[in-house]
Order: sequence, then C-alpha cells, then structure tokens
Amino acid sequence: MTTRTATCRCGQLTATCTGEPVRISVCHCLACQKRSGSAFATQARWPDAHVRIDGRSKTWSRIADSGHRATYRFCPDCGSTLAYVIEGWPGVTAIPVGNFADPTFPAPLFSVYEHRKHTWVDILGAEVAHSASPSGARNPGADLKR
Repeated sequence: MTTRTATCRCGQLTATCTGEPVRISVCHCLACQKRSGSAFATQARWPDAHVRIDGRSKTWSRIADSGHRATYRFCPDCGSTLAYVIEGWPGVTAIPVGNFADPTFPAPLFSVYEHRKHTWVDILGAEVAHSASPSGARNPGADLKR
C-alpha cells in the first residue's frame, strides 16, 4: 500500500496518507488562490481514516462559495496549510499537493471554478473534467476510478 507524507514548511506538522487519493483536483476559486499564494491550488483527498496528522496545529474556518463550511488546519509556526475538510465532502480530508514536495505525484483529473481561472492557465489532459463550479457533496469512495 502506498504511503505519502506531507509536511508544513518547517516540518513540525505532518500528514501521513495511506492508499491512493480518492480525488486529485485543481481549484481556481479566489479563496484557494489566496490560500496557496498562486493562480490556483491543487489538492488530493483521502478518506479520513487514511490520514494521520501529527504535530501542533491551529484551525480556521470559513463558509466557502459552495455554502459549506471549510476548516483549515495549519502550522502555528510557519503558517502552512497542511489539511482541510469541507462539509460538502463528508469523511474526506484534503491535503495540498505541494506539501508532499513530490514532482511525481499523480496529475489532477478535475479542474473546478474555471470561471475564475487566470487566462494564461491551462489544465491539460484528455482525462481532466472541467467545470465552472465544484461538484456537490461526495461519497469518499465514489471517485476511486477518477
């Protein structure tokens, strides 16, 4: 079984994820742009039972554009967001892909909030599903093949 470890920038907060993610996506919403400090954010989601988080963290919550509460877990020392959960995705934890620092990480198959995408960004791949808004509530196992 595959095990991947994500860390904050200073390394004191870690997320160990077992198995393959149920979804890897790119989000172009303005909140993800602000969270990542980039033109978009890429995240991988695992069932909660497949994610172990170790180290000190703080949380911050907000209501997302979808209307669901999003709760972010970040390092109180370096400020890196290491994980987050969204009410519309019950039982699933999202980990920003950059926290894995792994250029061989699998590519995203979903690109959401594309109406907020920077004009110079293209998410490529014949298998990528594109949408202007994210999908609704998900069953953690429903996207195992995508």
